[in-house]
Amino acid sequence: MADRDTSDRLDEQEALLAALRQVLEPLAELAVQRGLPYAPVEELVRRAFVGAADAAHPDLLPHRKVSRISTSTGINRREVSRLLAVIRDAQAAQQLPRRSVTSELFAHWVTDGRYRDRHGGPRVLRRQGRAPSFESLAQAITRDVHPRSLLDELLRLKLAVHHVDSDTVELVRDAFVPSEDRVRMLQFLGDNVGDHLAGAVTNVLTDGSRHYEQAVFADGLTEASVQEVWAQIGPLWKTLLATLVPLLEQKVHADSLADGATRRLRVGLYTFDADEAAAAPAPAPARTGRRR
Repeated sequence: MADRDTSDRLDEQEALLAALRQVLEPLAELAVQRGLPYAPVEELVRRAFVGAADAAHPDLLPHRKVSRISTSTGINRREVSRLLAVIRDAQAAQQLPRRSVTSELFAHWVTDGRYRDRHGGPRVLRRQGRAPSFESLAQAITRDVHPRSLLDELLRLKLAVHHVDSDTVELVRDAFVPSEDRVRMLQFLGDNVGDHLAGAVTNVLTDGSRHYEQAVFADGLTEASVQEVWAQIGPLWKTLLATLVPLLEQKVHADSLADGATRRLRVGLYTFDADEAAAAPAPAPARTGRRR
């Protein structure tokens, strides 16, 4: 029985390392392509390990905690003490995530029936005036930012165009993907992938039902078939968006007056496709000569 338990633990460790490799390789590619060297990434990994071990032992006295963290992470005690201080300083300086009024405006435009045309797409809006106009849309999202500033941000991100002759505003993208703003794209990467991974890890460490995480998978497809499936995904996401955004707006408004309104929720949809033939290792060259 002991041998079997040991074998099971080794199998789990191998599976864990394989999973970590799949997670780390794309992150390494991103760091290399953006010129980020290994040293600051290693510091983040060490800090993450110490932070996780610290959270796992919240009731230990400080002098015992350092020893326990050092044992569970393999990081020496002096380094653990330094990293704990760094983590405390970072937590003290941490700010709440800023509300993205631009993305809220975009989502409202593509989901609110007053701002959609008879085909279900976002209307071309008058820049000013009574609803439905861009001004009324912006003021429905926030009174703290001038509508012109929000319009300028959409134009900068190339998500909308302003037709000067008619003084109207038109969305030119069907998804909020601000590719002209690399900083914001990286923030999206951290927020979306971070929450997805955190949910998946929680499911692995518990009974698997805490967070909703499902996916479908198929291989052996041609490029034409992939494109055909792709054509179905956009409308499905728009349908989901049109259902969830009004519901979430309603709940946020209602819960703003309730106690315990501290929860946050992220709902996403992702796709990925790749050429397996291109990723497969090249076959080993045939050996020639006689065996000895």
